[in-house]
Amino acid sequence: MNVSRETSGSRDMTEIPVEREPAIAAELFGPTIDKARAFTAALADQGEERGLIGPLELPRLWTRHILNSVIAAPLFQGSVADVGSGAGLPGIVLAIARPDVQWTLIEPMERRVTWLNEQVKELDLSNVTVVRARAEEVRPLAAFDVVTARAVSALRTLIPLTAPLVRDGGEITVLKGVNAANEISAAEKQIKKFRLSDVRVEVLGEGVIEETTRVIRAQVRAS
Repeated sequence: MNVSRETSGSRDMTEIPVEREPAIAAELFGPTIDKARAFTAALADQGEERGLIGPLELPRLWTRHILNSVIAAPLFQGSVADVGSGAGLPGIVLAIARPDVQWTLIEPMERRVTWLNEQVKELDLSNVTVVRARAEEVRPLAAFDVVTARAVSALRTLIPLTAPLVRDGGEITVLKGVNAANEISAAEKQIKKFRLSDVRVEVLGEGVIEETTRVIRAQVRAS
């Protein structure tokens, strides 16, 4: 699939190729692969226009975003909040892969909330609730088994947003890049303040997907 671009009021017929679906995708999504394909196609078709992804992401949409998110699916259980869900990465992708888990997508921007609600409806994701709010506004209302985030901010900034949403004994499981270990070192004060333990980096997808995913996981204790 190719996506045409419009610039300066006229159509730029330069077509940006969208990455072909890697063979491993069907294995990772299993019976929900059709919903994953539909979501990826919608993101490729509308993502740039609606300010969800940049045009340079199209040739690596599956590899860098969809597979990067779904490879973490086995780590989640119970009730999960995705803070700053944005385009639905990882929240929509994970909800597709794990229909047995209840997902709450937390996003403050109206246009992104509109997109998320559209995808929930079109993909018939009965295990998803979209909440338009900042993470701080959700704190008194819910406690989740796991809280996740992807490409939101550095860990030292993310901990105060995510840890208060986690039930006592629950987990933070955030998707990070190659500097994940350094982010842990830089967040020592926040780790201590919010009573995080067993903080570690796990590398997912080695030998399975082209670009591995690094996840920072930690347990949260209320007292």
